[in-house]
Amino acid sequence: MLCVESAEAGKRLDHFLQDKLPQFSRSRLQSWIKSGRVLVNDAAEKTSYALHAADTVTVQPADLVPLKAEAEDIALDILYEDASVVAVNKPAGMVVHAGAGQHSGTLTNALVHRFGQLSALGGDERPGIVHRLDRYTSGVILVARTDAAHQHLAAQFSSRTIEKVYLALVHGSFATDRGHIDTPIVRDPVRRVRMTAKLGRGRTAITDYQVLRRFKDRALLEVKIGTGRTHQIRVHLASIGHPVVGDTLYGAPKSALGRYFLHAHRIAFTSPASGERVTVVSPLAAELEAELQRAL
Repeated sequence: MLCVESAEAGKRLDHFLQDKLPQFSRSRLQSWIKSGRVLVNDAAEKTSYALHAADTVTVQPADLVPLKAEAEDIALDILYEDASVVAVNKPAGMVVHAGAGQHSGTLTNALVHRFGQLSALGGDERPGIVHRLDRYTSGVILVARTDAAHQHLAAQFSSRTIEKVYLALVHGSFATDRGHIDTPIVRDPVRRVRMTAKLGRGRTAITDYQVLRRFKDRALLEVKIGTGRTHQIRVHLASIGHPVVGDTLYGAPKSALGRYFLHAHRIAFTSPASGERVTVVSPLAAELEAELQRAL
């Protein structure tokens, strides 16, 4: 049983639970509220219910369904492959691995079908996954085929010897050609689906950008990141007044693009198998090329 403190009065029920039970996803907590597994003063309430001081909240969790990658025959665009690693061109809209409310159509499901055995260090739900891309970010992503390769690549990410380069079309104009952003990033305490760089605290995040091309009211940027925080590029660019085109979560106006314009264009790493430096390039998706033409 949880008791609402005076400082928490007015908070939504689902937000209160996410603060108190961070080990569960917001969607899972909301499903428990809707199914009557969460009671406020022994009565069922809506997810948006505004709590009062001294309210008591009782939670009866449902059994968690184990998440596991399941082989699915889904086409993959393989950009590079050796005995230790696979580089895949992920399309926008594809989720990397299973999560709350998403069990099919994932990249991991496609990888298990195509390759069978992959690194097990990420667990049953994330075989081979060393890093991730947001659902609507397209482009190159690395997958470890063995545990040893996974450890090797993870060490490269940790030491920042892997170079990740993105292309982003953003709103606004730039007075200079280059910029550096290093404000820390933390989850937004009000809108939990977002991250924020406005609180002056959080995890270290490093983003560098260069203007490649200027349009009337937009700019195409090459973006390099020294860290891999959740939504990092999107949050950092929005924080300086240049949200990514189509990224309504971070302040961009609605767009006909149907996604946001962020693409993992290039990645350079040392192959665990050969020890050689490898650079993999993913060309812009067709819909992004079309968006650039519309920006002219």
